[in-house]
Formats: sequence, structure tokens, C-alpha cells
Amino acid sequence: MDKKLYQQYVDILKEELVPAMGCTEPIAVAYAAALARKTLGRLPERAEVVVSGNIIKNVKSVIVPNTGGMHGIEAAAAAGISQGDADRELEVLAGVEEDKIPDIRDYLDTHEITVAQADTDRVFEIDIRVFRAGESARVLICDSHTNVVRIEKNGEAVYVNKNGGDAALPKKTDHNVLNIDDIIVFADEADLEDVEETLQRQIDYNTAIAREGLGNAYGARIGQVLLASYGDSIHNQAKAWAAAGSDARMGGCDLPVVINSGSGNQGITVSLPIIKYAEYLESGKDKMMRALIIGNLTAIHLKTGIGCLSAYCGATSAGAGAAAGITYLYGGGRREIGHTIVNTLAINSGVVCDGAKASCAAKIASAIEAGLLGMNMYKHGSEFYSGDGIVTKGVENTIANVGELAREGMAGTDKEIISLMLRKHAE
Repeated sequence: MDKKLYQQYVDILKEELVPAMGCTEPIAVAYAAALARKTLGRLPERAEVVVSGNIIKNVKSVIVPNTGGMHGIEAAAAAGISQGDADRELEVLAGVEEDKIPDIRDYLDTHEITVAQADTDRVFEIDIRVFRAGESARVLICDSHTNVVRIEKNGEAVYVNKNGGDAALPKKTDHNVLNIDDIIVFADEADLEDVEETLQRQIDYNTAIAREGLGNAYGARIGQVLLASYGDSIHNQAKAWAAAGSDARMGGCDLPVVINSGSGNQGITVSLPIIKYAEYLESGKDKMMRALIIGNLTAIHLKTGIGCLSAYCGATSAGAGAAAGITYLYGGGRREIGHTIVNTLAINSGVVCDGAKASCAAKIASAIEAGLLGMNMYKHGSEFYSGDGIVTKGVENTIANVGELAREGMAGTDKEIISLMLRKHAE
């Protein structure tokens, strides 16, 4: 494999597979709020939070960790302002001690925090202003969870994103270099020392939160329900462990996860089925890590075309990645993996994202079921063909179709989902 391309693939894994505690959208709000307080230099008297519709969608219902069960944008902002450590970015609330949790509720109850929807075409925007005694601070995050594009103190810019200001994206490796053929070559040829720390952290963190979800009553307990209803076959364990990780995460568990494409649920979905199947097949650590490379990079490749936040449920693309990795564990190569991905996308594309909440765990189970069915279809000589709906000839062409469907075709759906959620919330 070309050395430059090899290094790009290593860098993509390291950039995308990073730890986060709690659902990443409320944590991004908490991070912006903590950074605003740090810039102000003291505890604000009041705060104004202006966010895009997709942030409202993904923060409204999910529990913010280390807050004693609170949820919503106001709670996330209060937690960040009152107790957040901005230097820890997506682990901004990880250091909150139990005896400090009541202080978050007290701040929320005694200080004004207003929330409004931003008039913006961006799907991802968080704009927080904080005030005290005639002084103010502002933090603007756009396009991804930690992409701070502007910081102001008393109306004067103290930081502007070096990549070009308000429209800038963080400087990351170009994800357009990804394709399924090269992902498989990279997985086969990779010196695992280059990615072992990143992948081992994913294994450790995501397994730990799944075990927490299976052992305790979080959310709708989808993982527990799956095991109680359908037994402990490896097929069901793959779904149950991933769902349990989401149960815990959506239910406010303070354990960190390693995310994929900016999403903890996607990180859980793509990794845990591969981990469980590797254990079941006794594949060994090296084979498991190579399968995780395929799963993670496939999910990132799919998500690149879909975009950061959309009406297209990210568990679907992550489920396709998980199935690709499991196919590799069974000895599948380019042909088998490609057909597995296409079959999976044909089955579940169109599942909508209506925000982060307890039902995400059930959607994760559905996405993994689609992935396993897609894999077993090809094992048994069955497949979907070009012309079957959005399926077209070639895995890359089908991936491109899914990206266009999610990014362009479902844009109106996304707006309607947000409208419905806001309307019902107002009622």
C-alpha cells in the first residue's frame, strides 16, 4: 500500500476514534458552555444558547451524564458552566464529583439560561454567550463537536479558527481517500502497533459500558430484553451487547465510549458485534483488530457521504461496518465484504434519526440484524442486484447513492422531524 495513503488511514482512525463521555451533542453544548465560562473568568449570571435544529433534536431527550438524571440543552449548559472542565473537550463532565452534582441543579434553578433555534443553514451550530456584571464571553462551535471557530471576550475576538474563521472545518485528514478495496488492503497489511492503542481503547471502553448496560436498569433495557427474549446465541449477543451499551449511554451512564464519526452510538454499534464474534470464533487479538479496522473505516467511509447530522440514522451505516468486519472474521475478502455492505444498506436505509434517546438502542439492534442478514444472504448465494431500489452496480456506487439519499433526499425529512419534536415539546 502506498505509504502516504497508509498514513492517511492511520490518521483517520486516530482522529475519529476518540473518547467521549455521554451523548456527543449535549456534551458539545457543555463543552462550549465550559469554555465560555473559562473565557469570562468567573461564574456567569446568565447565559444565552443559540443552536441549530439538529442540536435541539439530539439534546432534547437524552440524559446528560453526571447531572443526577437531568436532560436537555439547559441542563447541558448548566453542567458545563457550573462544573465543566473545558480542557477535557468531549470528556468535559468526566471529572464532576458526586457531591458537586447538586450544584448543577442549583445553578440551573437560580440562573437564567435561555435557548433559541439558530437561523442558520448549518446542521451543526452551537453559539453560547455568558454574562456577568457588564462583562461577556462568547463561544461559537460549528460543523463538528469540538470545532471552535470563534471566542470573544467583551465583544472582542480572542480566538478565530486558524483554518479560515466561521466557515472553517477542523483540519483533518481527507476522508475522501477511503474506499472499500483500500480499506481491506490496509487491514491486511497494517502494522498493528500503529493503531493498537486506539483500537484497544475502543475494545476496553465500549465493552465496559455494554457490561454496565446489561447489569443495570438504563433506558428501555433493550440489551437485557434481547437476551431474555431470544437467548445467548452469538447472533443475539452481538445485538444485545451493542444495544446495552447504548442503553447505558443514553441513560446517563458516566462511563466513556470511543466514538466513530462523532457518535458514541455509532462507535458502539460498529465495535461490539465484531468484538463478540471475534471472541466466539476464537479469532485472536490480531484478527479482531484487523476486523475492527475494516468495520470502523467502512462506517467512517459511509458517514463521510451522509454528513455529521442528518435524518438518516447513523446506526445503519455503523451496522454495515460491523457486518463488514464480521465477514472478514469469517474469512471473507473484497467480494464477500462488498456484497455484505450492499445487502445491509438495501435492507435498512431509510430508518430516520429522531434524536438521541432510549430508542436508539433498539435501532442499533435493528441495524446489526440487517448487517448479519446481509452477510448471511451472500453466504447462502442470495444478494440484492443493481436496480433493486437504491442499489446500483458496485459497492462504491451504492455507498454514493446512500450518501446522496441522506444528505440531499432526507434534508426535508430532517426539518419535519425537528418541527414535530419542537411542536410536541411545546404542547
